[in-house]
Amino acid sequence: MPRRAKELGPLEVKRLTRPGVHAVGGIAGLALQVTSTGARSWVFRFRHNGRRREAGLGPYPDISLAKVRDYAREARELLRQGVDPIAERRAARRKLVTFAEAVEKFADEKAIEFRSTLHRKQWRASLERHAVPTLGDIAVKDITLHDILNMLRPIWLTTTETASKVRQRVERVLEYATVAGHRSGENPARWRGNLDMVLPAPTKLTGAKNYPALRVDDAARWFAALQTRSGSSARALEFQALTASRTGAVRFATWDEVDIDRGLWTIQPGRQSSKISPSGRPHRVPLSTFALSLLRMLPRANNNPLVFWAPRGGPFSDASLSAVMRKIHAADEGGRGKGYFDAQRARAAVPHGLRSTFRTWVAERTQFDGDMAEIALAHKVGNKVQQAYDRSDQLEKRRVMMEDWAAFLQGNDGATDILGLDNGSLNGR
Repeated sequence: MPRRAKELGPLEVKRLTRPGVHAVGGIAGLALQVTSTGARSWVFRFRHNGRRREAGLGPYPDISLAKVRDYAREARELLRQGVDPIAERRAARRKLVTFAEAVEKFADEKAIEFRSTLHRKQWRASLERHAVPTLGDIAVKDITLHDILNMLRPIWLTTTETASKVRQRVERVLEYATVAGHRSGENPARWRGNLDMVLPAPTKLTGAKNYPALRVDDAARWFAALQTRSGSSARALEFQALTASRTGAVRFATWDEVDIDRGLWTIQPGRQSSKISPSGRPHRVPLSTFALSLLRMLPRANNNPLVFWAPRGGPFSDASLSAVMRKIHAADEGGRGKGYFDAQRARAAVPHGLRSTFRTWVAERTQFDGDMAEIALAHKVGNKVQQAYDRSDQLEKRRVMMEDWAAFLQGNDGATDILGLDNGSLNGR
């Protein structure tokens, strides 16, 4: 048994700067190792089965004196039981699951729930980019609220929607890890009663009111200018305007979601966010004759499921569609027009604001029911009781509304004849 050294306190340990190995007392064999460069780390020396062993316990001062003494006490107890503490520690580490490993396991177990390969890639990519660099090497059992905040804070204010999705996905991974027995206790990525106490609510940062919207009176002129623009990103923005959809839904739209014959675009829940399908059911978008004509003219790439794809084959970024809108605004502002500004603020309209333009058009220029417009925007309608009993998404009524909206964008304010909207007009024949 090594000779017991004088027990040093934290301040005395802090003053140990001379190169060498300094016993810190309290537990036999516990010492602070100081290198010639001044680097300091903890070591625990012991004998097992006649062999001298040394365990590194991590850097000082990152690991406190109290923590290494706890380990040394546990190690001494193992030695009394005839167990090698180094071997035991290695075995325990092999049982630990890191966050990166939990992501892999969760993806493998839940792969069947991903509607497409593209969705699975999006899910993985968001975690690998924003969560794994911070959390990847940490054992899931050791992840704390502090770790989650370190991961979220750099992106929470700047890319709030992305950050919110990442938080939800991290929460699911940690839920899986808990059920699988790799961690216990509260989920540090939980929002309600946890992160909502220290982070501003996403809805307060990216509410619909924050997106500058195109004036209804400018819509037809703007749409005509858009149609003169070439390129896939311009067509994607055109499709977004015609469907009053979110930018993300359009950017990641795939051909297997589109039924040309039925004039229908079906977005499955979970592909982008809960906002796209707040009810948890697929969100169906009736496609106007004009929107169908646009889709028929689009080129298709081999082995690429995307409806709108960037030159390298992947999805467009948010910036690509925004850039088209900025160019249209700049060209009009520099020409005979006055640009395309929000009606309430002197800010140029953005793609997401087209949804507000559509909602204003329904309210001010049509007799269509307001709830029907909310369904078209994939918003929740009514209270929870109404939502539970009203399972209809008013698809065919909305089809008429979207035909009128497409006509309005093309400069025709006349209403669609409901009886005239037959299958022939639906399929562009």
